[in-house]
Amino acid sequence: MSEKKDTIVNKVLCATLDGLKARAIEVEATFTKGLPGFAVVGLASSDIQESKERVKSALLTNNFIFPPLKITINLSPSDIKKNGTHFDLSIALLIAIHKQAIDEEGLFVFGELGLDGKVKSSSMLFPLILSLKEQGLIKRAIVPSEAIEYLNHISGVSFIAIESLTESIKLVESGEFADSTKSFTHSSQHFEIENQTYLYEEIYESDFADVKGQGVAKRASLIAASGMHNFMMEGNPGCGKSMIAKRVKDILPPLYEEEILSIAKHQFLDGTVPDFSAIRPMRSPHHTATTASIFGGGSAQAKIGEVALAHKGILFFDELPHFSKNILEALREPLQDRKVHIARVNAKIEYDADIMFVAAMNPCPCGNLLSKTKSCRCSEMEIKRYQNRLSDPFLDRIDIFVVMQEVKKEDRGDVTSVQMHKQVISAFKRQKMRAQEHLNGKLTELEVERYCILESEAMKILESAIERFGLSHRSIASIKKIARTIADLNANEKIAKKDILEALSYRRRN
Repeated sequence: MSEKKDTIVNKVLCATLDGLKARAIEVEATFTKGLPGFAVVGLASSDIQESKERVKSALLTNNFIFPPLKITINLSPSDIKKNGTHFDLSIALLIAIHKQAIDEEGLFVFGELGLDGKVKSSSMLFPLILSLKEQGLIKRAIVPSEAIEYLNHISGVSFIAIESLTESIKLVESGEFADSTKSFTHSSQHFEIENQTYLYEEIYESDFADVKGQGVAKRASLIAASGMHNFMMEGNPGCGKSMIAKRVKDILPPLYEEEILSIAKHQFLDGTVPDFSAIRPMRSPHHTATTASIFGGGSAQAKIGEVALAHKGILFFDELPHFSKNILEALREPLQDRKVHIARVNAKIEYDADIMFVAAMNPCPCGNLLSKTKSCRCSEMEIKRYQNRLSDPFLDRIDIFVVMQEVKKEDRGDVTSVQMHKQVISAFKRQKMRAQEHLNGKLTELEVERYCILESEAMKILESAIERFGLSHRSIASIKKIARTIADLNANEKIAKKDILEALSYRRRN
């Protein structure tokens, strides 16, 4: 005769990161007769295997007596490698409530345990839960109280905040889960278009009024910011290239909730706690930075790099030709596809990298080639070698080129960051009122045809420029996108003759 089955197989949900995508993991527990033991199976990494000691200590210090049974914890599906200390709480709960069935379906449990039973947070929680929410896999989760401050920014998920293992055990035993779903906290400055809320900050760390002269460069930076166009400045040392680049950050377009959360996710992956403000990031690595630090890398587990950390913001390369050729050529992919791909033996990871690339360079190694007052000390060979570090395919991905003017004593600051930001927001609203998913600088080929409509005179000028300068397909699309942004700044529904002429003035001279 077969014995009556009285073993309860309890399970709760947790998750692990597979690249940047969260995978839901079922944490199961069984208690069987046999030599007492405690095993975790299912491709658990060393930090999960170590959790056995943390779980034991946390339970024993909270008056729990381990049953004289063989405890098996299974992490399913078993073919995915799991890692992270946030599995501690789910494992401890299943052991503590082994005699009672857990009826709550779809309950996620996250938390690292201290030896005294205190539930701690982990830097992986935010990326995990955000990814689960984006996939529609999570509605309710038990999380550490210390994480609730930043987890509450994820709207549509009910979080049950707990301080200790004892508190979580009582909660699950009672089965009474309070609903605490929050909505995303709005910035002080926001507006709505087509039921979408856009957020921005009026914080200006430095002002364009400090930049003397350079009217063309300031106009170009306004256009670049309005459409998130890639932008390059060439000029003598001290003419204001870096000053302009640092001020562009403060006048960038507004963000919506998902963009702010995606920026925060990348910051968590880098080990920093974000402030969830509607300020786009700016990263400016030094030209001696390694390829791995720029794009991300690592042998066992790929780490996030500067390009991905600039997602939805600015990646600024000062002294552009001094960056290694490998880095400059590898940058072509994220500038084109807005993603970074990292391939390793152990992992293949894809990071979002929707960036505005800003670059500054001198015209020659000594910097004085364009100067009217200083003589250039470089030979023709040195100048050619210096300029040849930038390939045509790389330069073809930069939309706006500006040659800086020499500073004159009568130059004054004629426009403020506040004024420029208002123009950017006005142009942004026009783009969104057309129901554009992407800003002008990031339009796809199909979107260029749909949104970049030229008046007849403007079309004739563009056709003449194509024939005269032998413009490539990418260059034509780039000019149309710049002209579309200029038209938005000029409040023109279609791209006019004046708009296309100005756009052509920013093209690269061969």
